Formats: sequence, C-alpha cells, structure tokens
Amino acid sequence: MVTKKALPRIPISEYLSLFRSYLKPQRKRMTVLSALLLSGIALQLVNPQIIRYFIDSAQSLQSGTPLIWAAILFIGVSFVQQLVSVSASYLGANVGWMATNQLRSDVAAHCLKLDMAFHKTQTSGSIIERVDGDINNLSNFFSQFAIMLVSNVLLVAGMLVLLFREGWLIGSGMLLFVVFALMAIRYIRRFAVPHWSKVREVSAKFYGFLGEHLEGTEDTRASGATGYVMHRFFTLMREWLPLRVRAFYGWASMWITTIVVFTIGNAVAFAVSYYLWKEGAISLGTVYMIFYYTELMAKPIEQIRTQMEDLQKADASIGRVRELLQTESSIQDGAGDPLPSGPLAVALERVTFSYEGERTTLSDVDFRLEPGQVLGLLGRTGSGKTTLARLLLRFYDPDEGRVALSGVDIRRTKLQELRSRVGLVTQTIELFQGTIRDNLTFFDEEADDERIIQVLGELGMGEWLHSLPLGLDTRLESGGGGLSAGEAQLLSFARVFLTDPGLVILDEASSRLDPATEQRIEQAMNKLLQGRTCIIIAHRLATIERADRILVLEQGRIVEEGERARLAADPESRYSRMLRTGMEELLA
Repeated sequence: MVTKKALPRIPISEYLSLFRSYLKPQRKRMTVLSALLLSGIALQLVNPQIIRYFIDSAQSLQSGTPLIWAAILFIGVSFVQQLVSVSASYLGANVGWMATNQLRSDVAAHCLKLDMAFHKTQTSGSIIERVDGDINNLSNFFSQFAIMLVSNVLLVAGMLVLLFREGWLIGSGMLLFVVFALMAIRYIRRFAVPHWSKVREVSAKFYGFLGEHLEGTEDTRASGATGYVMHRFFTLMREWLPLRVRAFYGWASMWITTIVVFTIGNAVAFAVSYYLWKEGAISLGTVYMIFYYTELMAKPIEQIRTQMEDLQKADASIGRVRELLQTESSIQDGAGDPLPSGPLAVALERVTFSYEGERTTLSDVDFRLEPGQVLGLLGRTGSGKTTLARLLLRFYDPDEGRVALSGVDIRRTKLQELRSRVGLVTQTIELFQGTIRDNLTFFDEEADDERIIQVLGELGMGEWLHSLPLGLDTRLESGGGGLSAGEAQLLSFARVFLTDPGLVILDEASSRLDPATEQRIEQAMNKLLQGRTCIIIAHRLATIERADRILVLEQGRIVEEGERARLAADPESRYSRMLRTGMEELLA
C-alpha cells in the first residue's frame, strides 16, 4: 500500500514567488490600491484625535462652535474613510480574481501538457478540483491577504506610535498586548493547518469519484450499480465530515483565542488609563482616545486572525497546486528536427515497451512501412496494437529501441509538429459543446469553410450537412448527443483529414459503424488516403482489404509480417488461415 506523504510547510519564498508572478503585471492597480489603503490607515488614526479634542474642549470651552466643527470634521473623515474602504475592497477583489484566473489558466495548460502516465492515475474530477477548488481558495489570498496584512500591520504600528507619544507606559502595555496576541494566534494556527490540507485531499477524492460516475451514469444504471455508487458517495461524505469538524475546531480555537486576547487588551488599557488619569498625567479625552485605539486595535488583529485562517486554506491549496505544477511530463519536446511533407515512412527498430512497470506490452518489435503504403495491423485484444499507435503519437516513449518517421527519430521532433503530421481515429469519439465547425477544427477561427465542406462531401456527408438549417454553425451537444454513432464517427474522420496528416492511424475506427455507413467510408477512403501512409488496426477482414502489408501481433511480438497478397496466397500463413476460417473467430 502506498503511503501518501504530508505536504511540507509552505516556505515564505513560495508566497513571494506567487506574488511576483501574478501580481507584478498589475503594478498600476497595486499602486492605486496601496494609496487607498494608506489613506484609509491615516483616516482611522485621525478620528480618535478628533474625539479627544471634542471631549477635552467640551470641558473647557464656553462656545459650542469648535465642537460643531469638530463633529462635522469627524463625520466627514468617517464618510471619506468608508468611501476609501469600499474602493479598496472593490479594487482588491479585481486584483485577486485576475491573479487567480491567470494561475488557473497556467495550471490548466500545464495539465494539458502532462503525459498519459499522469492522466492515467488521475480522475478528471480530482484535476478539476485542483484547477478550480484549490485556486478558488487562493482568491482571498491574492485579493486580501498581503494587502490586508500589510495595512493592518501599518495600522497597528501607527496606533502604537501615537500611544507611545502619550506615554511610555501606555505604549509599552499596548505593545506587549499586540506581541502576545500575534504569538498566541501563530501558536494556535500550527494545530489547524494540517486539517485544511486533509480537507482539500478528501474534497479532490470526492469530486473525482463524483465526476467519474456522473460521466458514466448510463453504464451505472444499466448494470444496476446505483446502490454501490450511493454507498461510496455516503462513505466519502462520512470521511469528509470529521475532517471538516476538526478544521472547524481549528478555526474556533483561533476565534476563542482572539476573544480572550481582546479581553486582556481591554483590561490592560483600563488599568493603565485609570492609573495615568488618577496621577493627572492624561486628560479625560486622552483616556477615551486610549480606549478607542484599544477597540480599534482589536479590528486589525481580528482581521489578521481571519487572514491567518485564509492562510491555512492557502497553505493546503498552494501545496497541492505547487505539487501539480512541479509534476513534469516524461514526454519532453524534441530539438525540433522537421518531418518531411507528404506521406511518411514508419519504422520501429527493436522497440520494447511496458506501462509503469507492468508486464511487457511490446517486445522487440521491428518493422518498416514505406511512404504511401497501407498496413493492416492484426492481433487479439491485449496484443499491443493500440500501444503501437500510442508510441507513434508519442503519448509514451519506448523503454528500448527507436520509433522513426521518414528516418527522423520522433523524440527529436516538436510534439505539436508530430501530432499535426500523424492523425488518429479511434472508436471513442470526443465531441464538444460547440458548432460543427468548432468540433472539426478544434475552435480554429482561421479554418477554411470550403475545405471543411469538401472533406465532408468526400465522406458522403454533404447531403447531411445541407439538411441542417445552420450548416457548419449547427451546435452539437457535449459527447455528440443528437448524432448517430455513424455520424459521430464520420465527423472524427473528417477532423483528422482536415489536418492533412502524412500518416493516418485507424484504431478500430469502423467498429461502431453500421454496414451502410461503413460502405460509405470505404468508398471515400481510397481518395482520402491518396498521398498518405496508413495503419489500420481492425478485427474485420473487409476493413483491411486495401492494405499493402499485414502485420500480426501476439503477446506484444510480431508473429507474421509481409505483403498482403503474398500472405493471402500462402496457405501456411496466419493471414491465410484467417481468410479461410474467418478472422473474427481466429482472433477471439
């Protein structure tokens, strides 16, 4: 059993790196935000001074005019302070969301670059939870944490300076109170952070499970597995609840600690103020000002506590996001050796491959396919046919040996160029919410409509396209809902041929087609494959009748390979026996 290691505590440098990366592009907004926060701090420090003047003046002045002006000034400063506060909150939220959206974009792009070995071990739901849930937890971190932390620290520092001006005793008392408060909060935080990290892990597991089974809801209901799914659902919820409770206790302990600290602070302020007033060292207005500052000091310390709570969540989320961003794909871009135009030659030179330490899937596979030739690839399920196709697209690299196209080792090419020159059609069709044009061109706005219509016409779908009221602008549902299996498969053919690949791989591509649709494909295939090399992985004899060569795999090894006509004429060959007995029966 694999033991998961706890995520390490996030160093300060990690936070600073995030700020530099995602807040630096917003320097102007950050400058305005800083100015607003500094103005807000100044206004908060001014108001208690106005109140002190009002109280002291009320005891000594005969005229009420200065008191009226002091009251007007107090109201004006309060109004401006609230206006500055709202503006800072609005701007801070915008800064935070722009930063988190950029981070979300970077994480999503990174996930798309990771190899199949990563995606094989991760559910789509768990990845979505990291891209969305974890990064949502960082929105407050970017929009408020640093800004609020700095502003609250400056506010506390400003109040301490003003209190020290009134006397070293009151200043020292409040300084000790602040130090004690921050140390207490920091100490309690140590016990709460691990629980938030575990909450995020279980959350990812839950949404991964939920996404997986919502995607396969038809199979779940058809097989009568609804009971199991709901049982697992409630099991994960029961696992999630105690972690949420412990995380809440961590938050509650910080909240209680803050209340106790504030009570101590008020007691200290009361004791010191009473002593100084009795000694005649301060006026009654100054006593009220000290109490005002003490109460005001509770607000930034409370906000610091809240930010520390957000930091607990940020610790867990940053750790998980960092872990994801530090995951490197084993498939790296090559130096950029170009592939020639036109049909590509295919060569596998003594290739051996296994998945993640499992049993060997391909063993010492060695063959060559000339440009423009068609290869029929045969073998039982699990013989390594699809694995061979994945190696040609460099979804994986071989453990031993070399895969080359027209003499170029595909590890030396750029991945984007390789996958634009090699087209793959499988029996699993991925269609997205969007127009027919979007699905055929992968949202390429520069695609030529005439070329799209031409390819669809060559596949016998011209009449179908003309029957649609919006033509290429007709919207498809996610997963191809509303299309027959044959129509969806034909669209996947069209999608590949629009990229004009030099090598086309058809992996059981006609297995879902009815005989009439398959015949339409066969009629168009001769034209579409002109000037292209093709590998056809199939179980039906009719599908490989156009093949120039035949290659038969068994348990990852080549057991027969040669020209189709020669093998068909040789009564001792495996291919000849397939023709006589029926390939479906022989490969069962």
